[in-house]
Amino acid sequence: QLQLVESGGGTVQPGGSLRLSCAASGRTLSSYAIGWFRQAPGKEREGVSYISSAGTTTYTNSVKGRFTISRDSAKNTVYLQMIRLNTEDTAVYYCAAAYTGYGSSYTPSRDSGYEHWGQGTQVTVAS
Repeated sequence: QLQLVESGGGTVQPGGSLRLSCAASGRTLSSYAIGWFRQAPGKEREGVSYISSAGTTTYTNSVKGRFTISRDSAKNTVYLQMIRLNTEDTAVYYCAAAYTGYGSSYTPSRDSGYEHWGQGTQVTVAS
């Protein structure tokens, strides 16, 4: 059974940076697409960034140029590097995994396409 654990959240000032980690256990992530999602208070959960098992990356418009998703196969971990954070980035961030097979460029764009979820990590951007 694949388990995901997020870490790296915290409180930063506007303009600051954080790197979120999504560490997997139980299965290798090499056959999974990974998505980072976030949910702010009173808002619906939204997809932020995705990486396919082949390494193809996708970003929602509001984070393009500021967030970078990446994989470390040796550590079975996916990262979300976030720079130039602003108050609108405040949310609980979740990583999720969808089985797609190895070497696939496909990433589900909706959260219903992901079978495995972490518990979330809080990111707060405030002065």
